[in-house]
Amino acid sequence: MRLGVGAVRFRPSYLSTTRHVPIQSYTVTQRANLGNRWREYQGSKNWEGLLDPIDDNLRAEILRYGKFVQAAYTSCDFDPSSPSYASCRFSKHDLLHRSGLPDTGYHTTKNLHATSSISPPRWAEKAPTWMSKQSSWIGYVAVTEDDEEIERLGRRDVVVAYRGTVTCMEWVENLRSMLTHLPESTSDLGPMVESGFWSLYTSRTPSCPSLCEEVRDEIARILDKYRGEAISLTVTGHSLGAALAVLTAYDIKTTFHESPLATVFSFGGPRVGNRTFRRDVEENGGKVLRIVNTHDVITKLPGIVLEDDVADAEDCQQRNAMPSWLVRKLQDARWLYADVGCELRVSTGHSPYLSGHVGNVATCHELDVYLHLVNGFMSSTYPFRATAGNEFLKMIPATTQAALFRREKAHV
Repeated sequence: MRLGVGAVRFRPSYLSTTRHVPIQSYTVTQRANLGNRWREYQGSKNWEGLLDPIDDNLRAEILRYGKFVQAAYTSCDFDPSSPSYASCRFSKHDLLHRSGLPDTGYHTTKNLHATSSISPPRWAEKAPTWMSKQSSWIGYVAVTEDDEEIERLGRRDVVVAYRGTVTCMEWVENLRSMLTHLPESTSDLGPMVESGFWSLYTSRTPSCPSLCEEVRDEIARILDKYRGEAISLTVTGHSLGAALAVLTAYDIKTTFHESPLATVFSFGGPRVGNRTFRRDVEENGGKVLRIVNTHDVITKLPGIVLEDDVADAEDCQQRNAMPSWLVRKLQDARWLYADVGCELRVSTGHSPYLSGHVGNVATCHELDVYLHLVNGFMSSTYPFRATAGNEFLKMIPATTQAALFRREKAHV
């Protein structure tokens, strides 16, 4: 049995700096022509035979989608004193170019926004406006338009990319870690998801539609426009964005009849729902690849997870002689979560540049650290390739860079 209580999300620490380094600097496998195998790399066979050891083409695809998430972070205005706080800093038409991805072959078609359902307390009326901001820019939709990239990918790809937690209201929603029933579910045996994530996905204001509505409208438009073509839907995100990515894929597969293959690439994502939700995601054809850093506590939150061979709380008590108070907690269905999809597990401790920072919670959750670890991962028996670079260090704070470089120099 694995236990995890609470829900905490971390904003990437490099976002406190103003210096931007182009994210093309990652040393990655050269992009190959995926051809007829593109469905395998999108998880049609649950990545069987591609994860351990990792297939080079799959590695390149994971890193490529990770850069789309990085672009969402880069594009968001994180300055609380700015009048455009928590909005997109760039226009829709040049978002990818200005965020460091000029040659993707994709074109941004829609900006996406998340809204909190929590009403700010009365005292917030006298607080700075950024503290009670309910709706914020959370990501975007992009579609491949370049003919050469479409040919390389073997299909036209639609990307939905989400950043992680930024605003105060998003943090508050993260703390609402008890499970809640989906609209079509009423019993404890039905699908349930984390309350705060569901709120951010479905809440709206008179001036801002819900994230759910924006996603559905844009996906419906795209599917109609490219009807008859080979299309893939790829949803990717980090931290809170990873949780929203899972909800988005689930929503797409349950809303659109005969929708294309919907795949999630999740970086450092928290748990999202219960066992029934996981079953529904899988039965509806959603494919989820969770990239998990062993030392990232966020991936162990929120709630409690029982192993698949444990039937219920009583079974767990008999096997583990658990105290009665914990059994009562396990009997509350609102706390019983399940991990969704397949897992690619990496480790901060395997990187020669990061092995001394396994206890740094914030560093282990950084998106750039995840991309570095994926870039270096080989297999469970040969965890880090010697040719993997340390270019990600350019994207994290100067103080952390100095510590890492001191450690590297000490081993020369």
